[in-house]
Amino acid sequence: MRPRRHSSDPPSPLAPPPDAPPGAPTGRSGLTEAEAHRRLLERGEVAPPATSRSYASIVRANTLTVFNLILIVFGAMTLAFADWRDALFLGVLVANTTIGIVQEVRAKRALDRLAALVAPTATVVRDGRPREAAVAELVPGDLVRLKPGDQVVADGRLTEAEGLGIDASILTGEAEAVAVRTGDEVRSGSFAVEGGGAFVVEAVGPDSYAERVAGEARRFRHPRSPLEQAVNRLLFGLVGLMLVLGGILGYALWRRHAGLSDAVSTSTAAVLSMVPEGLVLLVSLTYAVASLRMARRGALAQQLNAIESLAAVDVICTDKTGTLTEAALRVVEAMPAPAFERDALTVALARYAASTPERNGTLAAIAEAFPAEAEPVGSRVPFSSQRRWSALELSGETLALGAPERFELGSLRAAAEQHAAEGRRVLALARGEGRLDGARGDTPPPVGLRVMGLVVLGERLRPDTREMVAYLLAQNVELKVLSGDAPATVAAIARDAGIPVGGPALVGADLPDDPVQLRAVVLSTTVVGRISPDDKRRFVQALADAGRYVAMVGDGVNDVPALKASRLAIAQGTGAQMARSVADLVLVRGSFAVVPPMIEQGRQALRNLQRVAKLYVTKSAFAAFLILLIGTTSTAYPLLPRHFSLAAGLTIGIPTFFLALAPSSGPWRSASFSRDVARFAVPAGTLVGVGVLASYLFGLHTLAMPVIEARTVAITVLIVLGLYLIVVLEATGAQRLTIVSMAVAALAALYVVALLTPPVRRFFLLAPPNAGIIATAVCGSLLSLFALALSGFTPGAAALLTPPESPAAPQG
Repeated sequence: MRPRRHSSDPPSPLAPPPDAPPGAPTGRSGLTEAEAHRRLLERGEVAPPATSRSYASIVRANTLTVFNLILIVFGAMTLAFADWRDALFLGVLVANTTIGIVQEVRAKRALDRLAALVAPTATVVRDGRPREAAVAELVPGDLVRLKPGDQVVADGRLTEAEGLGIDASILTGEAEAVAVRTGDEVRSGSFAVEGGGAFVVEAVGPDSYAERVAGEARRFRHPRSPLEQAVNRLLFGLVGLMLVLGGILGYALWRRHAGLSDAVSTSTAAVLSMVPEGLVLLVSLTYAVASLRMARRGALAQQLNAIESLAAVDVICTDKTGTLTEAALRVVEAMPAPAFERDALTVALARYAASTPERNGTLAAIAEAFPAEAEPVGSRVPFSSQRRWSALELSGETLALGAPERFELGSLRAAAEQHAAEGRRVLALARGEGRLDGARGDTPPPVGLRVMGLVVLGERLRPDTREMVAYLLAQNVELKVLSGDAPATVAAIARDAGIPVGGPALVGADLPDDPVQLRAVVLSTTVVGRISPDDKRRFVQALADAGRYVAMVGDGVNDVPALKASRLAIAQGTGAQMARSVADLVLVRGSFAVVPPMIEQGRQALRNLQRVAKLYVTKSAFAAFLILLIGTTSTAYPLLPRHFSLAAGLTIGIPTFFLALAPSSGPWRSASFSRDVARFAVPAGTLVGVGVLASYLFGLHTLAMPVIEARTVAITVLIVLGLYLIVVLEATGAQRLTIVSMAVAALAALYVVALLTPPVRRFFLLAPPNAGIIATAVCGSLLSLFALALSGFTPGAAALLTPPESPAAPQG
């Protein structure tokens, strides 16, 4: 972090808005509950910020699409000028839209419930007692206390500031923290990063600075992910192609002097076959379902497309405490220096842990092992991840606690290094006389302190850590451990967890400044200890610059710079409000064990989305081929709109459900989405078009079949080839799923039943099967299947015989 400037230096990013209404003067006891309640009634309720899309936004996104508009227009034309049965696709449109809305609403409700659990709160003082309060409960005049990691949830003026540093980067864009003093003003949206203090609320809710500046930007925004952008480019390309081919077809119909009913039927069939109606909703539906599944595991996706980032992750940077190890620490040993008795050391540790206003796992473990009564604190230096020490003045005596390397250990150095190498956390306690002066940045401990001894704390691996690590490694996800503890301690824990420790364990300060050298170091290094927040950010940024898709897991203020630099920021729900506010994914229950199975679930969902997209775009390529050929020749269009509805339902609509459940393995890269889809769909759609049109023309002209019989042959060949493509796409998932094969057989049988059922046959205008229809359809299907098999665009066929095994995901 760069040297901080004081808030009095102009221009201050924390300067108050000129019209901020002042709150009533408040002492250290704050308002009374009765007075706060009266003011709350006068002001009225404050609506909490939106945490997800509104219901109206969900309905608009699922209904007001370009393709829905196209289908509605052609549906209306069909109902007005052609056979109403050819408007069957409108029912499919309504069903798809309804499913999309229902799933997104379910996801919204689940996400809103989780968001309420991790929403920022304030420590408000009422009747002289501090308590947690929702932002909506605050009123002007309330006294709010701040500690590191707390969000400033309202505008106000500081009545107390002890080493308090404020991060206003969300409001100003400035990365450096600001030292503030009593009397300075703070704005909502900023965060306390070190020290402590209190402020009197002057404006809250819509009257606060952050609310006024945000304005319309407060509405929930859904930034487009790379996958969504790729799908949108694909869809806009199809729209452009539709316009060109529509013009060609319209000219052909005009040249043939087609009647109105025939023109509407033909153009509707052509356009309907080109529109990938399900693909429009497929991406948002995939995100919604994935977010719902994550919510059930206790993970809050603060962006719906976080599932895409999860699927793309190939390296995870994390601290060890709370992820690899259990969050609770325990004191293993108190080791006095030769000049001190053990009792003197434990009494000093007890006094320090009981009296400090700071609270963390380390101090809680010391306080539990060595209980004592709190003493008045004269002055103090709060802990900083840059300083790696903190200090208190108690009864004229200074006690400092921090990393061993910050003190002169003498004969204790060897013991400290040995405990660190065994995976334990080691702290040194030092004592001296005199008053503490303020410390900023990387200030060393005061001169004249004598080390009283060491306190050694132990951590235990979480019960599921080794299984979780093994699963991530099997999924080609690399783990890197970045911790404030000693490198030897971190490396020992990492090895115990099963993480291959490549290269030496480094100290954060040893990371090179040169970007090229830094990239080489981060790629070869697994463990970094004693790492500062800025070095942690540089480490993560260098990995991203090297082309890695980095997820960062953190829970503290010191993790925030690295969280911001990562492609996927994951925060513990039990962590600091500041960390949660910048995270893409919040682990509400604080369990990192849910992440590995979510990574594989995300990859499977997106791989299956790509397979289904290939089906939809194959249909579009098939239609484009027919329109181009028919528009430039005198050939009549072989199929009616209802035929396409039947074929799409049997070969795309219903199978989509089974393909979405099919297992698959391998990495996921959204960058190749459009290329992979086009590489499959264009040749497949063209060959299917050739097979269908050739079968139709052979039956119509060579065998002199009536048009209804030739169309029956064409729709039969189309359905057979469509079902074959489902089998091919199942193979690209690298595993064979019996349910998909059974579904294909059932769909084929369903079509046969439709052909043999007179009312259904009449509805779809199909001919009863006879020897000529059956023979022509069988020959056309076999020849087309042979051509598809020889085309070389069917990857994954070998996997039908030898599917690779995939390790079972650890249960989160």
